Amino acid sequence: MSGQVRPAGGPIPAELAKRVALVVFDVDGVLTDAGVYLGQSSDGDTVELKRFNIQDGLGMKLLGRVGIRVVIVSGRTSAANRVRAGELDIELQEDDAAQKLPVVRRLMEEMGVGWEEVAMLADDVPDLSVFAHVGLKAAVANAVPVVADMADWKSTRPGGHGAAREFCDALLAGRGQLQEVVEAYVRERSLP
Repeated sequence: MSGQVRPAGGPIPAELAKRVALVVFDVDGVLTDAGVYLGQSSDGDTVELKRFNIQDGLGMKLLGRVGIRVVIVSGRTSAANRVRAGELDIELQEDDAAQKLPVVRRLMEEMGVGWEEVAMLADDVPDLSVFAHVGLKAAVANAVPVVADMADWKSTRPGGHGAAREFCDALLAGRGQLQEVVEAYVRERSLP
């Protein structure tokens, strides 16, 4: 493969990127554009649709290839979230009460990692209980000011429009692994 692979928003500093073992992604406003399409079937069942970015999903899968645990944590339950997480084979944790902090603490305990080894891509106030503690705070371009102001790194793209992929690429670049993981992915797909 020719050409250098570079993240759009620039790499994350190596000292932050190399210690990350767990990455937490919010859903609404991070993996989606924060829009929720609601309707009803002819049987009266509620139908919820969300728009996810395919490139974001691949970025999340690439993180897993280098041994980083990727978890989607949502403050609401949603069939659309479950479908997308299942499609990607990525862990999903949902809590209708938007109690994300106990969820992330449990994950950290399972892994035996500290806050400095956790990264989060966030956009809004419901993320702050976790975001305030993580070692690598990343925000989407359209994050609310309180989140954006705390961020160590910000995407150039808004949530649901490639911000998560941009973050994944920046994290991999900061670890010195982006080129290698992309080349390995391409090689695997070039085999007969």
